[in-house]
Amino acid sequence: MTRDSKKRIAVRVWVGGGFAKVPAGGRAAGRADAEGSLRITGFARRLKEVTMITFGPIPSRRLGRSLGINNILPKTCTYSCIYCQVGRTNRKQTHRNAFYDPLAVFEEVADRVRQVRSQGESIDYLTFVPDGEPTLESRLGTQIELLQTLGPKVAVITNSSLLGRADVRRDLMKADWVSLKVDTTQIGIWCKMNRSHPGLNVRTILDGIVEFAETFKGELVTETMLVKDVNDSEEQIGKTAEFLAHIGPTKAYLSIPTRPPAEQWVQPPREEIMNRAYQILSEQVDCTEYLVGYEGNEFTTSGNVVDDLLSTTAVHPMRTDAVEALLAKSEDDWSTIDRLVAQGDLAEVEYQGQTFLMRSFRSSAIAV
Repeated sequence: MTRDSKKRIAVRVWVGGGFAKVPAGGRAAGRADAEGSLRITGFARRLKEVTMITFGPIPSRRLGRSLGINNILPKTCTYSCIYCQVGRTNRKQTHRNAFYDPLAVFEEVADRVRQVRSQGESIDYLTFVPDGEPTLESRLGTQIELLQTLGPKVAVITNSSLLGRADVRRDLMKADWVSLKVDTTQIGIWCKMNRSHPGLNVRTILDGIVEFAETFKGELVTETMLVKDVNDSEEQIGKTAEFLAHIGPTKAYLSIPTRPPAEQWVQPPREEIMNRAYQILSEQVDCTEYLVGYEGNEFTTSGNVVDDLLSTTAVHPMRTDAVEALLAKSEDDWSTIDRLVAQGDLAEVEYQGQTFLMRSFRSSAIAV
């Protein structure tokens, strides 16, 4: 079946407490269940016109070649972190929704896996890493189980904010690899840095992380983002290290902002602060690593460079050299970028001496 011959549908998506109808050239295919969650009847092969569920594979500093899965709606999160690489959160929530039918997610990912393999390329992980918080999807556990039948291991990168919930912990238990965000254990720093939904409590989150770590059988890693003059003091790092030592991750990653952050004033710590942070963490956690280098330009094309660019930059802002490499692989040129920027689909942002392209949701097809 060719791309153009695939059935086009319309869906109604749950957005910020109500439904928004998104036309896609056919009959409406979404309906609300008794709880007001999204259900998609039929396999929405053109679902990426609403939110592109898969992107990549992209080069990952932790996971090798990672096929990304964007299982929630744009910028739906429990946090609005000052350093977020896809900007401020549009819809901040803590209640879980059924955003996309697990079978629809499975089918789109399976199609992409087959395509990548037919090109002679590899996939190391299928990774839930949306432009928001993946555990807000109430059927995450089912999605994980279905995707595990495809072969590659399944990873989830979460901000940890819903780990206080037993149902979230049960869903994450099914994954092969889980990354938990632990930027701080102190409420004042947490509020300033992560800007959480008011219904969240940092102590409940930390307790949930401990409970999850005690029973999870897969590979557990943590990530701590350091921001200059926010959480990079020796005292703050020492308290974070003490907590991480208690949960015992396989690896504890120290990261810094490497892409344009949500707030322009956000800067990475000085090199000597990073070195001291590494020393403090490594004294208490067996395997501590920096997560600060550039991951490279080995992005995979699907044959449609516009889809590739829009789906990837929605979650993973791309440096211009990476975009140029992808265009060359697709036998396309920079005029495509100029058109997408002019249309408002992409935005150019400068950060730390580099130019990045990121998805602009101001022109998103999703009505709110």
